[in-house]
Amino acid sequence: MALYKTITVDEGTKVLIWKIEESFEWLCDGIQLTSHCQNRVDSMKSDLHRRGFMSIRHLLAEESYVDEDLFYDDNGKPHLKDGKHISITHSFTFSGIIISDKPIGIDIEKQREKIMKIAHKFTPLNEYHTLANDEAIIRKLTIVWGAKESIYKYMSIPGLLFLHHIYVEDFDFDMMTTTAKVNYQGKEEKFNIHYLEFEGFTCAYALPK
Repeated sequence: MALYKTITVDEGTKVLIWKIEESFEWLCDGIQLTSHCQNRVDSMKSDLHRRGFMSIRHLLAEESYVDEDLFYDDNGKPHLKDGKHISITHSFTFSGIIISDKPIGIDIEKQREKIMKIAHKFTPLNEYHTLANDEAIIRKLTIVWGAKESIYKYMSIPGLLFLHHIYVEDFDFDMMTTTAKVNYQGKEEKFNIHYLEFEGFTCAYALPK
């Protein structure tokens, strides 16, 4: 499938999404991994995880980066050596990155019924009583989860809780954007959230407001 979607968010920010249809062997062709990343992918037992890992390297290549340009800090947050900001996501058959000249976060999630069982752990459920059916609830919960996950990746602060510290403003599906705020340790930070849905998946990304 190669590159599935490219979104130019603003002059300094781009989202790239890959649909993973290729074999692991195809995805490895032409990609040079660092010894650390080679060890990581060799240790993965799931073929889908391995293919997701390699598809990220193809997304990097789309922006003229190689594996060696990417490194992770002690909290597991990815960085680029040229100083640009990057966030990475992978869910089943889709992977994505967002690259920007400012801090950002991205998340892709498959829309699944199981999210209704864990919703109380990350959002007040009384906010969803007006939705028409389970499908609408699953879609909205997945957007909210993706928004909070992308903010969490942006902030990369141990102890930040989805339910108690991150609030996503209500939205209509066709808005494709909303706002969110984080209240943590006496400080408030605001975000613009963008989201899109495709093939039963949701992608959300967060930018500082």
